[in-house]
Amino acid sequence: MFSKALTASGVACALMLALTGCGSGSDATGSDGSTLKIGVLTSLSGSASASFTGVESAVKARLAAYKEESDACKVDFQVVAADDTSTPQGALTATQKLVRQDKVFAVLPVSSFFFGAGQYAGTQAKQTLFAGPGFDGGPQWLNKDYRNLFNAMGSNDYDNVASTMGEYWKSIGGTKAAAVSFETRSSSSAALASVQSAEHAGLQRGYVNVKVPFGTKDVGPLVLGIKESGADVLYLPVTPETAFAIVAGLKQAGLKMKSVLLATGYGADLLKSEPAVQAAQGLGFVTSTAPVEISTPGGQAMVAGLKKHAGMRTDLPSFSEQMGWLAADLLLHGLKKSGCGTSQAKVIDALRASKDWDANGLSPEPIDFSSYGVLAGSHGGGNCFYVSILKGTKFEPDPKAKPVCGRLLDEKVKR
Repeated sequence: MFSKALTASGVACALMLALTGCGSGSDATGSDGSTLKIGVLTSLSGSASASFTGVESAVKARLAAYKEESDACKVDFQVVAADDTSTPQGALTATQKLVRQDKVFAVLPVSSFFFGAGQYAGTQAKQTLFAGPGFDGGPQWLNKDYRNLFNAMGSNDYDNVASTMGEYWKSIGGTKAAAVSFETRSSSSAALASVQSAEHAGLQRGYVNVKVPFGTKDVGPLVLGIKESGADVLYLPVTPETAFAIVAGLKQAGLKMKSVLLATGYGADLLKSEPAVQAAQGLGFVTSTAPVEISTPGGQAMVAGLKKHAGMRTDLPSFSEQMGWLAADLLLHGLKKSGCGTSQAKVIDALRASKDWDANGLSPEPIDFSSYGVLAGSHGGGNCFYVSILKGTKFEPDPKAKPVCGRLLDEKVKR
């Protein structure tokens, strides 16, 4: 049986594929001239909380590491955490508290449920900067009127189709592509887009099922469908637990795949469970940012900073630690771009005009925050992604995807 931490992590990560008051602060909100109050929105209770235990400590670690940099702005930080209770309504309530009561300078939403607060953030809280990884899949990230919202992953539109997945599968000799997803908008869009990308690259369409009940363990019909279709590459934008059950079924059926890709699971969370490690052998884990096994200045700084300031004991951060660090790094980039000002409006304007942030190499390409909808779902800057294959207890970057990059195709997801 897989660990509770991994199961919860899978649920939270799948939610990023699955879920697509009044009053506002003044321009001086969150600053007393030398101290910036930073709000962190995440799951501190509820079903997703086990997956987000490292967010607050990672944000604090990035801010502490920043103060040690020679060119850092001369400001202090106060971090205030707010609990989304693993619900959309909870996210809204917590966001309102951060803005209206705590009067924070900025909010870093690292939450699968931020879509519940998206409209409020972009309208009544429009003077407050929001910077975080937009894995909640909410429409607020694509709304051009919401100038104060910044997606650290880039401007992903889950209706877009990129050539990247098909090109990767073609490079490893794939001939027929299958995909299985939950019956939710973002999960199903990711699955359908992967098959369309494969067809564009010359692969045939295999078994496709985008109506799987969330968290199902009844995978017999799925395994049979994949086998009978003759597919040799497979994409699974589902929870790791469901993905591992499908993979186990394929092995029992004697089917050897050229590639099985999971949309979630990379990080220290998986390695905490021995059964999960065994189940994940040889599987590819897709990430939109560089895995720490690929040497980048940003990755090295993250590992060192988390060890020094958050007490991390391994060389591999958890999912929540990676996301917390990334969100804080984006905020700091905006602060620098504004000339170290403490005006919310100036930081928002500076960040909206920025085209050069790549988190010191963690993003495959710099993100242009003046552009909207330029990336396919689950892809990083430049419509790139990375694939890390689990071998033993180590994730090894696939030489053919470190990263692999493509372009947007002139088609949308076909349902």
